[in-house]
Amino acid sequence: MQVIEFAIVLLGQGGGIIDKPSPPPYLPHQGGGIINGEIYMYHIPKRGFTLIEIMLVVIIIGILVAMLVPNIAGRSEQARKTAARTDIESNLSTALDLYRMDVGQYPTTEQGLSALLTEPTASPIPAQWNGPYLKKKKVPKDPWGRDYVYVSPGTQNPESYDLSSLGADGVESSDDITNWGSEGK
Repeated sequence: MQVIEFAIVLLGQGGGIIDKPSPPPYLPHQGGGIINGEIYMYHIPKRGFTLIEIMLVVIIIGILVAMLVPNIAGRSEQARKTAARTDIESNLSTALDLYRMDVGQYPTTEQGLSALLTEPTASPIPAQWNGPYLKKKKVPKDPWGRDYVYVSPGTQNPESYDLSSLGADGVESSDDITNWGSEGK
């Protein structure tokens, strides 16, 4: 940025104002000086941002954040529901089906999902257990950090099992993700 400079020269008797293109390079200090009886005054703009410019930037950033945060926050909860649905409909369901193929039935409610990792010791003790049926070393928790609810034989699926997550609120309600019906979808 080219520095805009003004020079005011006050002349002897009648006085007058004369614009000079730039101040002499040998002035004793910034802002002006007296050389050979003439008074020179000039302005050197300071570098930096004004308070108004900074406030405008902060306001624009605030508007952008206000538009983006609701979208991001909503997607977080949607991602948790999708992860729970994937665990229920794919990961745990596949492991339970493999267990059933080896043993001949699904684990009982008492044996629970831990039967997918370690051979059950509760009745009925399976003769053909070939697990573990999960890659991880522990039974996964739902995205909210709680255990999945497993019931076998199921009340909703009497021929197999009921598997569900209690969702964000942690109680049985309409936000539950289940392996039956359309709840939580």
